[in-house]
Amino acid sequence: MEWLFPVLAYLFGSISSAIVVAKAFDLPDPRTTGSGNPGATNILRSGGKTAAAVTLLGDVLKGVIPVLLARGVTDDALILALVAAMAYLGHLYPLFFGFRGGKGVATALGVYFALNPWMGLALIVTWLVTALVSRYSSLAALVAAALSPLFAWQLLPGTPYLLMSVVLAALLFWRHRGNIQRLATGREDKIKFGADR
Repeated sequence: MEWLFPVLAYLFGSISSAIVVAKAFDLPDPRTTGSGNPGATNILRSGGKTAAAVTLLGDVLKGVIPVLLARGVTDDALILALVAAMAYLGHLYPLFFGFRGGKGVATALGVYFALNPWMGLALIVTWLVTALVSRYSSLAALVAAALSPLFAWQLLPGTPYLLMSVVLAALLFWRHRGNIQRLATGREDKIKFGADR
């Protein structure tokens, strides 16, 4: 029974919040407009703040819900780490949408919050500080991902969690390879705050 949770987590993670929200708000398919990424940032471009916020919440919950459900049944670190990883993989490579998913920042955050709220908070603070200093959302996500194994080592004791955090960080870097190239060449878009003109 417990070993079904990773499979169910992958299927739950495969529900693309961005595509569902786009249909609900009568917006273009996020895979065919803007950056082509089915995530909250691309929905923000085409549908505004409300649609983006709903997408973001959906992506976070895809990480939170499977882990919390599994935690209600078992405290086995290996199973919980697998559930977290499979929910994340479902978001990146969704079965229901041609294995073409988002970059995974929000779903990873949801996974870590469900495993340990302090780790989720540490990642948010890391993202915010980096974003405010650099004004690059992608760089903030990459820094948070790079530090996640260190946070996991401190806040999620057990080898399965440490290995999971390394795998999730590596996948997030892979999904952001285009952003990394643009950062390296100075072509990455910066965050625009309210005071910007």
